[in-house]
Amino acid sequence: MRLHHYFSLLWRGTRSLYLRDKRPILGTIIVTDQCNLECKHCAVANIKETVASYQQVCGEMDRLRELGVRILFLSGGEPTLWRDEAAQKNLHDLIDDAHRKGFYVVNLVTNGTNGFDYPQADLILLSIDGDEERHNAVRGDTYATVLANLERDQPSNVCIYTAINKTNKSSVEAVTRLAAEHPFIKAISYNFHTPYRGTEEEMLSREERAEICGRLAKLQREGLPIFNLPITFETFADATVEPCRQCVVIEDGRESVCGRCIDIPHLCENCGYLFAYEFNLLFRGNWRAIWQMFWTYRKFV
Repeated sequence: MRLHHYFSLLWRGTRSLYLRDKRPILGTIIVTDQCNLECKHCAVANIKETVASYQQVCGEMDRLRELGVRILFLSGGEPTLWRDEAAQKNLHDLIDDAHRKGFYVVNLVTNGTNGFDYPQADLILLSIDGDEERHNAVRGDTYATVLANLERDQPSNVCIYTAINKTNKSSVEAVTRLAAEHPFIKAISYNFHTPYRGTEEEMLSREERAEICGRLAKLQREGLPIFNLPITFETFADATVEPCRQCVVIEDGRESVCGRCIDIPHLCENCGYLFAYEFNLLFRGNWRAIWQMFWTYRKFV
């Protein structure tokens, strides 16, 4: 991300604080809900098996730009399955188009089983859910495949993306050290499990979240490459989580504030999306969050 982009985002934060500017800055497009895995904690994949057309995704990009979004996520399902045969377009084309349309950061969220040959993406957010035993307990026997794909493709833009739940809570140290030691991984970003219907048993209690935040804060102080802001681990467990109005998701033409879950009763109060919490801090004018986000993005993006 270029230096003037950081100052642009800082200006947006200032406008949000003083001028009540609630335009979104971070947007996600669900290009397909098809997925090649059946993860234990997931309740959003393979529901309708929808694959958006190239024209539809481009239109959704234009819509997000019009709303004010500058940080874009392409997600699923498993987005590396996406292609539009009629238009002869694939995921590489979408990432290129997003940059041409002026998004500052274009991120790809993937389970890694189809490889990492997407150098145009600013970050590839790779879902690894713990050490090998716990990852495979959550996602099926895929850990070795993902690491083999990293060795084959040797990407320079991969960040692990881990959702902490009952199954993998004991392995945050192991997966954080994987991020620190693996030559083709830049950092790790954490969320807590958000209990969509049918996955409630994986949710952590407030006390468990607090204990894990303390462990992650310790690892971060030791210098391990954790993408989350330090203030998050200090404050999240005791916070009242509210929808982040500066985040928006588009899935199959439907726009949702913050995530695909805002209309599910009582889910926001158990939200585990730490990035949404961080953007809430940012746009409420928390200067520690602003400062930490500036340096975190400068370091890893």
